[in-house]
Amino acid sequence: MLFRESAASLATRTHVEGRLARLLTENFLHQHRHRPQPAEVNAWERSIPALINVLVEAGLGEIEMLLEYGLPLTSKRADVILAGEHPATGEPSYVVVELKQWSEAHPDAEDPLLCRIDSWDRPILNPIEQVRGYCEYLVSFNGALERSPESVVGIAYLHNAPESKVSGLRLVTEDDRGRMFTSDQRGALLGYLRSRLAAKPGAEAADALLQAKIRPSKQLMAVAAAEVRDREQFVLLDEQRTAYETVMAAVRRSRRANHKEVVVVTGGPGSGKSVIALSLLGDLYRRGVPALHATGSQSFTKTMRKIAGARKPEVQRLFRYFNSFMEAEPNDLDVLICDEAHRLRKTSANRYTKATLRTGRPQIAELIAAAQVPVFLLDQHQVVRPGEMGTELQIREAAAALGLTCTVVELDSQFRCGGSDAYLRWVVDLLGLDGRSPTSWEPDGKVRLLTVDTPQQLEDFLVAQREQGYGARISAGYCWKWTTKITSSMNALPTDVVIGDWARPWNLYGDRALLGAPPAPLWATAPEGFGQVGCVYTAQGFEYDWSGVIIGPDLVWRTDRWVVDRTASKDPSFTKATSDDDVDRLVRNTYKVLLTRGMIGTVVYSTDPETRRKLRSLIPPAP
Repeated sequence: MLFRESAASLATRTHVEGRLARLLTENFLHQHRHRPQPAEVNAWERSIPALINVLVEAGLGEIEMLLEYGLPLTSKRADVILAGEHPATGEPSYVVVELKQWSEAHPDAEDPLLCRIDSWDRPILNPIEQVRGYCEYLVSFNGALERSPESVVGIAYLHNAPESKVSGLRLVTEDDRGRMFTSDQRGALLGYLRSRLAAKPGAEAADALLQAKIRPSKQLMAVAAAEVRDREQFVLLDEQRTAYETVMAAVRRSRRANHKEVVVVTGGPGSGKSVIALSLLGDLYRRGVPALHATGSQSFTKTMRKIAGARKPEVQRLFRYFNSFMEAEPNDLDVLICDEAHRLRKTSANRYTKATLRTGRPQIAELIAAAQVPVFLLDQHQVVRPGEMGTELQIREAAAALGLTCTVVELDSQFRCGGSDAYLRWVVDLLGLDGRSPTSWEPDGKVRLLTVDTPQQLEDFLVAQREQGYGARISAGYCWKWTTKITSSMNALPTDVVIGDWARPWNLYGDRALLGAPPAPLWATAPEGFGQVGCVYTAQGFEYDWSGVIIGPDLVWRTDRWVVDRTASKDPSFTKATSDDDVDRLVRNTYKVLLTRGMIGTVVYSTDPETRRKLRSLIPPAP
């Protein structure tokens, strides 16, 4: 949240002092460590005063306004939440407000849940549906609302738009969670606000909302089975919902007119790509639309087969690999959902491929050909292995070569690491992935970050978190040889990861559970996985409450820069043919993946003394 005050006090700041936008900009810079976009500042200068004027005119100057309220465990923000008492019950009452400066908007021709405005070349989520999603998400995660979900309503206020210019947006059903008011409905808006908020101070209601316990996020694998087999488990917000509706509109077009098109969804760690993929698969599965989910990750696919498809073979068969479509009939599927598409490879052929199938056909072309609507979800900064090549540009070029339309949806929010954009930027800066230098971590209240001096301290901290009911995993750079031949005749797993007198095994190799350890694909999700150290190939695509990360000798800080030592890496995918530049990029990407798995917090340890000193200089000690 950027600022909180009563409507009357904010009216004074706006009309007398004229510094509300400057105050919000200062707070934004402090919280997010970069300046807000000019369009956002412009919205603060124009839209918030419009709402303040309505509240004052309605006699609601004492209600509390929470500006740019951060939704729990995500980087998404509601423009304003109004907090006060309900006039009939005296109980806390909240109005979530989405403010739009639009003067005109029209529903998308294919899907009224999306709309189009002149200043944006792509469809965006209808504001009625947008604010409804915020309300549902808030009720799902804020403990103060658990027993009184009816206390939350939502409105979209299009204060510059006359009804005649936006009436088409009302094709979306309105209810208390999603309702729209336009510039010529001022009287109706005044009446509605008075029906939800009493002319009394709202400070106590605001306190209750802000101080409530945040319930843990629904981690992906914990609800995968219900998502695919039963009903929707996730609330998709803004661009997530736009991506979902974009795909579903393409499906409708393909079924109506034998139309083929490509959809690409891009986003960083935790932006919800796999949640979108499962939501699509679950909905299509329940509707009987032929669709499959594919990845290049053995761990992710096998985990989904086990969890979502437990004792249900037809669900297990929904989850495939990218190289499963070499012999697929063209357009045999309605939809092919390619999750983690940054792991696409040049071709699907490997050493086991029959000679007749070694045609050199690009894997992207195979996947596009397999379905009427191929969907690619990717983050090209998560490429960690030589030969992985899935990028937005490559997919767009492949679609263009076939004369196909390619629609791209960008996800600009994230739900991992407590929804902390600041933390993700800190990680990118730490590793120099965008050419910037490491900066000191400034705690933002969303995610915790600690550094320790020994691996035992790291493990002890995580054990303590597990005793409090949290999940935790330890992962490391691929800097120790991995014993792959393990049998049940052994007394214990071999302790490959040795740092001084601390030694632990890598996660189990292969698909069988042995000696109390889960198979490699289930390391990140099975409770028994805590006893072993995971690598990037078993951690990528997953999340857990607490993440312990061991930075090995392949990445060390020397004086004023990072040095990647390829000789310290034991990753068998690095060969003599892998250039030094590629190794440098892939090692840094590896640590970005490992450092962005934690939902609640991350603990970092380096095997190198100088690197530990650098981390201590950047990460403040725990209070």
